[in-house]
Amino acid sequence: MLVSWSPPGRFRSEAAFACFAGVSPIPASSGLTNRHRINRSGDRQLNRALHTITLIRMRLDPATNTYVARKVAEGKTSRDAQRCLKRAICRQLFKILEHSNRDGGASRKDLPQVA
Repeated sequence: MLVSWSPPGRFRSEAAFACFAGVSPIPASSGLTNRHRINRSGDRQLNRALHTITLIRMRLDPATNTYVARKVAEGKTSRDAQRCLKRAICRQLFKILEHSNRDGGASRKDLPQVA
């Protein structure tokens, strides 16, 4: 992840970082169906790292299980819930990396928690 982030200020926003990581939603709507699909582009190694983080957190973290259960209760499929979780993790990583660029480093207590 740090290699993909390398020069400070490389990404202008969290959305640009998500697009680069391949976790930005792509509209796949047709007719009355309004949905999104998983992005297949971007940095594949970064996407794989996010995928691994997602799987581990879905298996071990109670807060993540609550988040996924809430998304499924909203009517999303398990794959859609996983896509949303990857985007949330990407959002967290962006905040951590931006914070570390401004302050010269982040401590463990400063890291945000996923809902």
